[in-house]
Amino acid sequence: MDMIFKALNDPARRALLDSLRQRDGQTLGELEEQFDMTRFGVMKHLKVLEGAHLIVTRRQGRFKYHYLNALPLQEMLDRWVAPFLQPQARALSDLKSRLERETRMGKPDFMMQTFIRCSQDALWEALTRADQMAAYHFMCNEVHGDATPGNITRFVKPDGSDMLRQVTTEMDPKSRIAMTFEPLFMGPDAPASHMVYLIEPQGEACKLTIEHYDMAPGQEGFAEGWARLAASLKSYLETGTPLKAAM
Repeated sequence: MDMIFKALNDPARRALLDSLRQRDGQTLGELEEQFDMTRFGVMKHLKVLEGAHLIVTRRQGRFKYHYLNALPLQEMLDRWVAPFLQPQARALSDLKSRLERETRMGKPDFMMQTFIRCSQDALWEALTRADQMAAYHFMCNEVHGDATPGNITRFVKPDGSDMLRQVTTEMDPKSRIAMTFEPLFMGPDAPASHMVYLIEPQGEACKLTIEHYDMAPGQEGFAEGWARLAASLKSYLETGTPLKAAM
């Protein structure tokens, strides 16, 4: 927590976070062009932000891309703000971030990661079984179709309409799931994109990384949806209670 406060205490670092919030996945050179700082100065500030887990990085070829990771900020709000604003404090999120893994899909447009205190089997079932997806999804009470290769998974809103449709394209048991992402909530002609779940056991917990590829202009708001899903999934697996009502 101290590292987060320290990282946010500098206006230059806050400006870097603002830049990544507006356009995620920038290189050092792209960030350097926006500020009246030396390359070394920008690198120094990015190192502090990465140490506080407020950004995550991914190397693709000779370039290193930087992504805003807002989950530690949500953790801070849950710990220090929410208890004073809500009748009951929401469960403290144990969300951290660190990522450097190559995929065959190129540079993701969005990345998010969290640590969940659960077994690898439990997390895998929560991400692949329709009944469990329905239990923690923040908007849909029904999900039809388990996540198996070639299968269609439909997320159904309480009014009976489909919110989202996904087709599982690749699957490495208990470690990786690649799926299409068809945002029907944006209309039947909304462009589809692709997403990946990556699972890595970390002692008594699992690290879950979410990558989203091929996002069309205007789809930047997907980031909030992923944050809601990750928070509800974490609560569901750690406490047995999702965060549907709170959202």
